[in-house]
Amino acid sequence: MALSSNNWLQRNLKGDPILWAIVLLFSFISIAVVYSATGTLAYKKMDGNTEHFLFKHTALILVGLGFMWAAHRIDYRYYSRLALYALLISVPLLLFTYLMGSNINEASRWLTIPVINQTFQPSDLAKLALISHLASMLSRRQQHLDDFWTTLFPVMLWVGIICGLIILSNASTALLLFATCLLLMFIGRVPLRQMAVMIAIGVVVGGAGLATGQRGKTVISRVTNHFASAQDPTKKVPFQLEHSYIAIATGGITGKGPGKSTERNILPHPYSDFIYAIIIEEYGLLGGGVVLFLYLAFLYRGLKTVMNSYGAFGGLLSAGLSFSLVLQALVNMGVAVGLGPITGLPLPLLSMGGTSLIFTGISIGIILAVSRGEREVRPMTGEPDDTARIPSKRAAYA
Repeated sequence: MALSSNNWLQRNLKGDPILWAIVLLFSFISIAVVYSATGTLAYKKMDGNTEHFLFKHTALILVGLGFMWAAHRIDYRYYSRLALYALLISVPLLLFTYLMGSNINEASRWLTIPVINQTFQPSDLAKLALISHLASMLSRRQQHLDDFWTTLFPVMLWVGIICGLIILSNASTALLLFATCLLLMFIGRVPLRQMAVMIAIGVVVGGAGLATGQRGKTVISRVTNHFASAQDPTKKVPFQLEHSYIAIATGGITGKGPGKSTERNILPHPYSDFIYAIIIEEYGLLGGGVVLFLYLAFLYRGLKTVMNSYGAFGGLLSAGLSFSLVLQALVNMGVAVGLGPITGLPLPLLSMGGTSLIFTGISIGIILAVSRGEREVRPMTGEPDDTARIPSKRAAYA
């Protein structure tokens, strides 16, 4: 019986087993912490049904794991072609969302999916598509990295369009995506002088987007008033950060215990933006350290996949997606402890979410697809570039 179970796991759960274990551990932690953080919200809004968000979040995590499993079964080189189509879909979606999307907290970031009545952020799709397409472009142009028109111009064009559209309503996501693209260019051996040009153009496009978009005043307020005042002992700490500090300070070394947080009743969005503060309050410095270690372990396994990848596309794809998830996690945790201005970014793999859990699952599934073992997908034609041609399914898995 045990042998047949092992055979089933080997057939169906391929790729880095440690990465699988990290993701599953994150899922269990997320269910426990979100259940605690949403108890008060569920009691008030769901007529005392405190298990409402527990079942909803657990179902969404299972859906996300399902998408992750499906994505990891696909030959990762197919994503090279799919990324361009996804980008072409993302541009009109981002425009439509900015002009006619659901306005929440003075920002039009969401579209409501009919029938299921579930909100969807097109920026999640655009982020995944841009990183995948950038990895594809850089892998195909490894012999022409010094050529501005061959390499930098198409990269600059796509990064500028996507980040420029996102920053109109979501500055933190746009800035984080731009930073991820720069990291990917650095790993892809793009010359520093070309990256400097990219940064200069990014500053211009980003400044224009903030000036004309919905979040310019909010960004300035959060940086100059909220974050700056939080560093000045003579000024009052912003409400969110004050109670985040209280949660962290009262957690101590071992925490108050699961479900015993008091700041979850006061903090805005304790199940999303400030879930790391709730983790430390309930599980202490030890619990917060374990979560940080798991993210760093995730990044390490993602970068190990880069080192073991057969072609440039697989390595760049795994690196870009790994950095994207872990950088967002570090920013979220940094905000909770006062190391950065409030951003509104959720903590990947742990915060309560909707379709964002699906896109996170797809991203991790692609990383697992790259880590599956290059001999399974190595082209049999002797081609030097793994993105030069996508072989038939039979050839790919020979």
